[in-house]
Amino acid sequence: MASVEKHYEDLLAPYYSWISGGSELKLNEYRNFFRDHGVRPASSGVAVDLGAGPGFQSIPLAETGFNVIAIDTSRKLLAELKENAKQLPIATVRNNLLDFAKHSPAAIELAVCMGDTLTHLQSLDEVRELFENIYAVLNPDGLLILSFRDLSHELTGLDRFLPIKSDPDKIFTCFLEYERDHVRVNDIIYEKLNERWSMKKSFYKKLRISHQWTKTCLQKAGFNIEFTDEQNGMVLIFARKR
Repeated sequence: MASVEKHYEDLLAPYYSWISGGSELKLNEYRNFFRDHGVRPASSGVAVDLGAGPGFQSIPLAETGFNVIAIDTSRKLLAELKENAKQLPIATVRNNLLDFAKHSPAAIELAVCMGDTLTHLQSLDEVRELFENIYAVLNPDGLLILSFRDLSHELTGLDRFLPIKSDPDKIFTCFLEYERDHVRVNDIIYEKLNERWSMKKSFYKKLRISHQWTKTCLQKAGFNIEFTDEQNGMVLIFARKR
C-alpha cells in the first residue's frame, strides 16, 4: 500500500487539477464560496490552508487579502500552487498537517482544511489532535472551515466502482473497498499517448469520519459550531473558537 504522500506524488499530482475539473473552474468556485460566506480578513489577516494542494483555497483567500500559509506534503502540487499564485502573499510549506503549528505565526485568524484532506489522516486520534492544535493557535473568535467526504456509509456491489473523470485522452476511475476504520481507495488512470493506451494504478487508505462525530469532536476541543451542511456526501462545517 502506498502512503498518502507517495500515492499523490507518484500518481495523482500531475492529474489533480484535471481530475478536479480544471484550475480556473475550482478557483472561481472557491472565490464564490468565500465571498458568499463572508470570509474576509478582520483581525490578523493570517490564514492557514491545511492540505493546500495546487491552491484552490489559498489563492482566493490571498486575493481576498489574507496572508496565507499553504501546507501540503506534495512537492508537485505545491510547485503548481507557486506557479499559479504569482505575486500573491502565499508562503508554501511541505510538511505533515499535524506539524502545521511549527510553521505558523502566533496570530492566526482563519484555518481551512478542505477538499478531502481530513480523511488522509491515519486515525481518529490524529483528527482529534489536529482539532486541538488548531484551537490552540487560533485567535479568539478565530474560524475553522472544514470540508470532507463522509465515508461512514458503506457502498456495496457495483456502486463501489466510481467513474470520476474522462476526456478523449484520459480516464480516471476508482474502486472502493471498505474496512472497519478506513476505505481502501484503488485509483486507476488510463492515458492515451501516441495512439496507445497506458494504465497507471495505486491505492491508499482514507479514514472513515462521520459528520456527527466530527461536530462532537470539535465541540469537545472548544469550538462552537456555526454552520453545517452536507451535499452528496460532502460535509461542510464552520467552527468558531470560543
